[in-house]
Amino acid sequence: MVLLIAVPIMIQNGITNFVSLLDNIMVGQVGTEQMTGVAIVNQLIFVYNLCIFGGVSGAGIFTAQFFGQKDDEGVANTMRFKLYMGILLTGVTILLFLAFGEPLIQMYLKGNQDGGDVAAALRYGKEYLGIMLIGLPPFMLVQVYASTLRECGRTITPMKAGIAAVVVNLVFNYFLIYGKFGFPELGVAGAAVATVMSRYVEAFIVVGWTHRHKEINTYIPGLYKTMRIPGYLVKRILIKGTPLLLNETLWAAGMAILLQCYSVRGMNVVAGMNISNTISNLFNVVFIALGDSVAIVVGQLLGAGKMEEAKDTDRKMIVFSVACCTLVALVMLMIAPLFPQLYNTNVQSREFAKYFIMVTAVFMPQNAFLHAAYFTLRSGGKTIVTFFFDSVFICCVSVPIAYLLGHFTDLYVVYIFIAVQLADIIKCVIGFILVKKGVWLQNIVEV
Repeated sequence: MVLLIAVPIMIQNGITNFVSLLDNIMVGQVGTEQMTGVAIVNQLIFVYNLCIFGGVSGAGIFTAQFFGQKDDEGVANTMRFKLYMGILLTGVTILLFLAFGEPLIQMYLKGNQDGGDVAAALRYGKEYLGIMLIGLPPFMLVQVYASTLRECGRTITPMKAGIAAVVVNLVFNYFLIYGKFGFPELGVAGAAVATVMSRYVEAFIVVGWTHRHKEINTYIPGLYKTMRIPGYLVKRILIKGTPLLLNETLWAAGMAILLQCYSVRGMNVVAGMNISNTISNLFNVVFIALGDSVAIVVGQLLGAGKMEEAKDTDRKMIVFSVACCTLVALVMLMIAPLFPQLYNTNVQSREFAKYFIMVTAVFMPQNAFLHAAYFTLRSGGKTIVTFFFDSVFICCVSVPIAYLLGHFTDLYVVYIFIAVQLADIIKCVIGFILVKKGVWLQNIVEV
């Protein structure tokens, strides 16, 4: 049952990240400055992506439990809430990037100069960001619809849409970055155009399929006949969901600040971290998908009132996730010296990338446990706890460690990266205690 939910998510996210990897390598073939500009913008857009994820996740807790109760109107109301939240967040993000895009990119280009052309990296970053903003609305729509489908146990369509989107992205990356088959050679701008095209293809497939199959998606008929959401439900979603939104936003912002702390050691560090993150994201789909499946399976059991079964299932899923990720980490360790060689960048950037990948692999089982524990607590509506568990920790512990070691010591940047990962052991202990105590065992959709 777990694999039926997790594997399609793994395939969708895996293919998406594999194409992002190829996209990254293609841009990396053009030059270090181009890759650095794109990497910085992607880190900034990552904050938006997680804002949307957090915005829909608060309602998603209720969606899974309403579905467990077979309450179609409840599911429809949560979907309307997601749409309102998505439109608000997307509008604010576009205005923010239009007004402050250049200074945000410059934050990452103020470190030690190590031979890179800062002005060129800034120019490429601005060019890439301007086009990527066009792709934010369809990305938001996909998150609203695909998250609802997954919470109702329908993971195949989002997977198929993801596959179609990444094929479009990959093909047009090749055409537009390098100017093949009569297309213009656009470089960085071509990578952005291809990504935006893929976003619209994915949205068209997911939204179209959902509305064409009303007999399966029984909450869809009448979804837009009214956009009203019962006040009591809005209040309950906001109480549970606001900490999630803040959590995802602050966590993503914390990750962006961490990269900025590492970037004071030079452009080569940013390039190396970008290479490492690209391959790490591909391997991370295993524990991310298993964590998502924890939220879905356990959430449905809690909504159905099956507390003991939820507790037993959750324990087994956490162990399964850690075991799978230990095997994945071994593979990642083996390819760490090889993968950076695919990039047309300097030796120092490749060296940084190799060590960052190795460190990420060593700590992958730890991250698998943390991810599963986080989604366990979230499935029972313990969003205040997850807020402190996740974003407060990164802002109050991880970022200060990176900032102090990066700005006030001469410590090798890879050791700073290790120190930040080691601090997460504290989270592991807290997560283990909270999950074992069963503080998350509650049905939150009972009136």
